[in-house]
Amino acid sequence: MPTVLIVDDVAAMAEQYAFDLRRVGDFKTVVAGGGQEALDILKAQNIDCIILDLEMPGMDGFEVLEILQRDGYDAPVIVYTGAGSYDRCIRAIQMGAYSFIDKEEAIVRVVNVVNNALEHDRVKDELSVVKRRLPGPSGLIGSSSQMDELRNQIARIANIPSPVLILGESGSGKEIVARELHSQSKRREGLFFAINCGALPSELVESELFGHERGAFTGADKVRKGAFQLASGGSIFLDEIGELPLQTQAVLLRVLEQKEIRRVGGNATITVDSRVIAATNRDLDEESRNGAFREDLYYRLNVHILHVPPLRDRRSDIPELTDFFVDSICRDYGLPPKTVSESATERLLAYDWHRNNVRELRNVVERMIIATDGDTIDADSVPPLQSSDSFPVSLDGTYQEQKIQAERYIVLNALAEHKWHITNTAEALGLSDHASLLKIMRRLNIERSGN
Repeated sequence: MPTVLIVDDVAAMAEQYAFDLRRVGDFKTVVAGGGQEALDILKAQNIDCIILDLEMPGMDGFEVLEILQRDGYDAPVIVYTGAGSYDRCIRAIQMGAYSFIDKEEAIVRVVNVVNNALEHDRVKDELSVVKRRLPGPSGLIGSSSQMDELRNQIARIANIPSPVLILGESGSGKEIVARELHSQSKRREGLFFAINCGALPSELVESELFGHERGAFTGADKVRKGAFQLASGGSIFLDEIGELPLQTQAVLLRVLEQKEIRRVGGNATITVDSRVIAATNRDLDEESRNGAFREDLYYRLNVHILHVPPLRDRRSDIPELTDFFVDSICRDYGLPPKTVSESATERLLAYDWHRNNVRELRNVVERMIIATDGDTIDADSVPPLQSSDSFPVSLDGTYQEQKIQAERYIVLNALAEHKWHITNTAEALGLSDHASLLKIMRRLNIERSGN
């Protein structure tokens, strides 16, 4: 239920508005008798919409608007005035107010304006994170028995609100499974918000998940909603959940249990309704036993577990996946359609795809397309697929060129062995700290691709 703040120095007017909005609009309401009191309430409570009087003694409505704009409060503001001065209302709109009403307006129209403001705010939130909604396949590709079983499991739990833990190797398609869960659920009209926990600096993880208030830390120059609030009514996908710091794991556990968040630096509790879908390629059962992951959070997340099979265990899906990638890549790049020869498919089937599963296959298919001038991709266009037991360093080139290849192989193998955990990999390689490894990775142009 949205909360509306009414700001008016005339107590009788404010209380009447509050009563009517509760009665007709079914809103929660809070009343402030002046500008400073309104700002104090905004710091302490979660407010969804503000109805603001422009003519108030002391701090008037314009000064309130100026402070809201400066501090980044994004709750929509509806100004009202009894003076009949529409020039002042237009000025308020120019300062960031959503709309204006006359104090004599019928309450039914006021309720409609508030609802429109709330809907506008919701759409604005979705647009602000649209770049996170990365396009992916519109479903799971493959007709193997393993994929049929995975689809059946998804269908059984799609509409159950409990958390889901998706387990699978890197590149096996865990995010696609999460999106399929969301699209088959009753939350499909809500936002699907994906967060890569392993890609966030530890000091910013909680801000990204739960939001922050202005001034909460250096660089926090405005209020910011977090993923849980933005995805309320939808689904939040926490990829690489095992990378969350223990402190953040404790906060996440409370959010899952209480369905409430607090922004970093804030005191107000905000009710959220986000279904959590987590994913990892790590053994959280083992890590919970040795203290690297909270056991209570692990048991809160693994109510339902989905196992995504590695590509080597469903080789019969490789031809179908290959055709899908060829069609989609050619279409996306504006290239003429191509087909894959039987000999090329046989080479792809012979490889075990041990490094990056479906993601690796997609990258190989793209290289095949670029290497093919005609309409048919043959075996000669398939790039060399190295076995994990071989040392993929060409004997051609200068000593320096071969040295760089060898160094890349050493670093990539170590990163893969340690699940791309930078600090653990640096320690295993005998480097002084994680910064030294990051420097080497930048020099060798090594980056981890997204799911």
